Amino acid sequence: MAGTAVASADSVWKDMQSRGVEFVFAQFVDMYARPSAKLVPVGSREAFDALVEDGAGFAGFAAGEIGQVPSDPDIAAIPDLASYTPVPWQENLARFACDVTVEGEDWAYCPRTILRRMLASARDKGFEFRMGLELEYFLVKQREDGSIEIADSQDTLDKPCYDMAGLTRRYDFLTTVSRYCNGLGWGNYANDHEDANGQFEQNFTYDDALVSCDRAIFFRYMVHTLAEQNGMIATFMPKPFSNLTGNGCHFHMSLWDGDTNLFLDESDPRGLGLSEIAYNFIGGLKSHARASSALTAPTVNSYKRLKVGTTASGATWSPVWISYGYNNRTQMLRIPGPGRIEDRTIDGSCNPYLAAAAVLAAGLDGIEQKLDAGEPNSENLYSIPYDELKGRGLETLPATLLQATYELEHDDVLRKGLGRGRDEDYVDYFVRVKREEWNRYHEQVTPWEIREYLTRF
Repeated sequence: MAGTAVASADSVWKDMQSRGVEFVFAQFVDMYARPSAKLVPVGSREAFDALVEDGAGFAGFAAGEIGQVPSDPDIAAIPDLASYTPVPWQENLARFACDVTVEGEDWAYCPRTILRRMLASARDKGFEFRMGLELEYFLVKQREDGSIEIADSQDTLDKPCYDMAGLTRRYDFLTTVSRYCNGLGWGNYANDHEDANGQFEQNFTYDDALVSCDRAIFFRYMVHTLAEQNGMIATFMPKPFSNLTGNGCHFHMSLWDGDTNLFLDESDPRGLGLSEIAYNFIGGLKSHARASSALTAPTVNSYKRLKVGTTASGATWSPVWISYGYNNRTQMLRIPGPGRIEDRTIDGSCNPYLAAAAVLAAGLDGIEQKLDAGEPNSENLYSIPYDELKGRGLETLPATLLQATYELEHDDVLRKGLGRGRDEDYVDYFVRVKREEWNRYHEQVTPWEIREYLTRF
């Protein structure tokens, strides 16, 4: 099933037969990580083999931001057999994560293809990139006027994090998701009430970066579907409530050579259990953080999460400063234990394939250039004045999506890492789409502006 490094058509077909799978989703994602799919009948071996060989055809322009115009030829979604995932709540149905091709060639605008290419580059250098993702989400309901409220009306504590009563009221929902994850072999090991009212996090074990990203896409689809079946809306939006903690999608990262964790060094003189390679990787993450944030925090709403201030619980739990430290959640990069790095910039709106490609490109550049990570920071950065931290030489993450696109536009390492489309770099395509998104937002007159300015002048 999903997560197997190598899968043959025969082994997948045998499992499909044993489960009575009659239909599959041939699924891919666009720049926004929105899943698109065709429901393909695979009741015969001939139909299954045809899907594996030829893929499912789509009018790419109709399927979102995948780099196509209306006059372009069809795209084909080619299943990755290793991504085979039976759909736990729907008998006779499975899903394949697909790579996009056009006329038999890889389509350079496919986010999954971009990550695959970046992972191949890392392997050529002797590195396997492994990740675990922390996916946070809210369960809400929508009022008639379009506004949203927490679905659990009793979830009202100022500090609801780890609240047992809140977990109990959502027991059926959370345990259903947990059973499905474990049934798929993902290794769900914790289910938390997060820091905000109505907010939850469900964790599964780390794996190869491509596998983890495939799982993240399916996890979001699964949570959305189950929430809808229970009369709720699940949102991974970075900041759905201005007074509550936002939704992160923290990446826990390490580089491996077979069974050897190349980030691990128990004799680390800094005491963090990290190797020199890991510190160079941190140096790369820091060096490119302002540019990579366009991909790790890729929406207008993302930058309402990445801010200094407080929430109803007392902290935002989000980074502002480009820094790292041991088990310190006020840092951008937290070292939760020996041999791994957590990037807390990344939020629930990210395309995990693009975000993973970006941080890997940044980290590998740090290794290649032997970039200095600097000394770890153990302070509570939320409590130190802005001017003092700037005086120490710390940099901040961009304050807006627009700022982030300017940083990305001028970052040659990420430009090279994300590759080139037919007549432009992927970075230029991404920046163009994101600036259009910013302009749509900027054209809106918000209720805040009416309250602030209506009678002021």
